[in-house]
Amino acid sequence: MTAFVKMHGLGNDFVVFDARDTAIPLAPAQVKKIADRHFGVGCDTVVVIRPGGAQADAGVLFFNADGSEAESCFNATRCVARLLMDERGLARVKLSTKGGMLVCTDAGKGLVMVDMGPPRLDWQQVPVAGAVDTVNFPLDVGGANLPVSVLSMGNPHCVLFVPDADKAPVTQLGPKIETLPFFPKRTNVEFAQVLGRDRIRMRVWERGVGVTLACGTGACATAVAAMRRGLTGRKVELVLDGGSLFIEWREEDGHVLMTGPTAMPFRGRLELDKL
Repeated sequence: MTAFVKMHGLGNDFVVFDARDTAIPLAPAQVKKIADRHFGVGCDTVVVIRPGGAQADAGVLFFNADGSEAESCFNATRCVARLLMDERGLARVKLSTKGGMLVCTDAGKGLVMVDMGPPRLDWQQVPVAGAVDTVNFPLDVGGANLPVSVLSMGNPHCVLFVPDADKAPVTQLGPKIETLPFFPKRTNVEFAQVLGRDRIRMRVWERGVGVTLACGTGACATAVAAMRRGLTGRKVELVLDGGSLFIEWREEDGHVLMTGPTAMPFRGRLELDKL
């Protein structure tokens, strides 16, 4: 039996395995079964904690519900950081991911702040298939040109600003945009409504998952996109389906900071070889 921890950040939920002492190889088919909400544990993302080496307290791998691997997941990063900080009595940990090194800090009152470093704003860094003004350009979606912003927060994002996020066609447009050939690694898709200079309502279609209650990288991408367009200031509250995240795009070094809560509903054990 292999131990796991079920955690979530604003309802964006994870099954977390600790492979620091013993490797836990997971095939895509196993990930899909673990993530299945009827026949498995149920989650948006399966997370594996690994040894961090000399540069980090731990390494982290993220696997989407469809079995594919993601470069980054900031809500899951906050959860792993909380586990390690509680385990070791630390106020700060460094986590290595395929999307980059992340520094996580205890922000008090149960909150964790993650320093994601600077966003990647060049079209080749997202990546997309051709040169565009990543701040705002028309994206061809089935013959309709939709104005979007694109950027990477360690993983690719496409942000659409809409008049009403709650009425946005997330389940209709999300999967179409995710799989457009224009995005060679597919993309996450955010539907954002600016409520004020310091507040944005956002819903998300996550690459390889579908609609989720929250998305940390998506919240950061949306905030940066809004700031680049001059729609907000550099500190904003992102109101997601599962609650709020607080994002700052720091002017002095260009780093994006995200602060939000974590929760651990339960621990359990799985027979991985029988999945």
